[in-house]
Amino acid sequence: MTKIDVSYIAQRIIELCQIPSPTGYTEEAIAYVEKEFAQLGVPTRRTRKGGLLATMEGRDKENHRVLAAHVDTLGAMVKEIKGNGRLKLTQVGSYSFDTVEGEYVKVHTLEGQVYTGTVLTTKASTHVHGAEHHKLERTEASMEVRLDERVFGKDDVAKLGIQVGDFVSLDPRALLTETGFVKSRHLDDKACVGVLLGLAKEIRDENVELAATTHFYISNYEEVGHGAAGVMPAETAELIALDMAAVGEGQTSDEYSVTVCVKDSSGPYDYELSRRLQFLASDQGIPYKVDIYPYYGSDASAALRAGGQFRAALVGPGIDASHSYERCHVDSLEHTAWLMLEYLKR
Repeated sequence: MTKIDVSYIAQRIIELCQIPSPTGYTEEAIAYVEKEFAQLGVPTRRTRKGGLLATMEGRDKENHRVLAAHVDTLGAMVKEIKGNGRLKLTQVGSYSFDTVEGEYVKVHTLEGQVYTGTVLTTKASTHVHGAEHHKLERTEASMEVRLDERVFGKDDVAKLGIQVGDFVSLDPRALLTETGFVKSRHLDDKACVGVLLGLAKEIRDENVELAATTHFYISNYEEVGHGAAGVMPAETAELIALDMAAVGEGQTSDEYSVTVCVKDSSGPYDYELSRRLQFLASDQGIPYKVDIYPYYGSDASAALRAGGQFRAALVGPGIDASHSYERCHVDSLEHTAWLMLEYLKR
């Protein structure tokens, strides 16, 4: 078994999860990854839409490979400043408001101020609203942000510099347990960005010869559907999106294996490439699962819809409670990196 530096991967994930990066507000997270690649000696360039492309040379200079993961996350924006000084939200990305009720947030203003608050329902107090609190449907209309400031109306909020369109990020509560679990919001897909960094580190540390010139693409608009659309290098022959493998009832994925997803809401992924990855995992003794996600899309889907003429596949570590307070195990991270390393060598 190849020895992947999984502690490096886990630490990068924890640090990255702590950087606010809801879709559309990703500069700091992209800069973090850019700096990490630079420290590994891997050259990078920014795309026009703000993503990051890191490149490592391989034997085949004509048929390139791309591994993609996204740094943008779920979040929100200020939709309205209410008369009571609280904030109405509009979602960034798809999630249930039930999963963020009671969560701490940060409001990022146009001028760079950051204010804290909490996501609550409009009938948050059981002692005031009784049964109404429990019966209230958690929707955009019934949720609001309570700012940690002395505000009593719109004017007080405006004086803080908060306005419609400001981004709102969710507290990730990221931590690594002694039992090897990474717990955090936004492991979708910062777990896989950490895997790509760990993979690049292994290639550099061990002077691994790559079968083809390989690009690591860090996407910044995946959660809204167009992250990898129209940005693949012209020489791309194969694209593998690294994204979470959703764990749950009716799925084969678990928190300890790498998953090859063969079909999602966009349809089947490339049979030949998915088959090759499965055989490679089996031959190398890498714990893997094969799964299908009916309510899922990836950067590979977006790239193909944009007209990409290449084979595409989807793999990733098993992550529990997707789009909620997520969790994965370091074994799954290691097995994902291991499979990708073996793929890039052949």
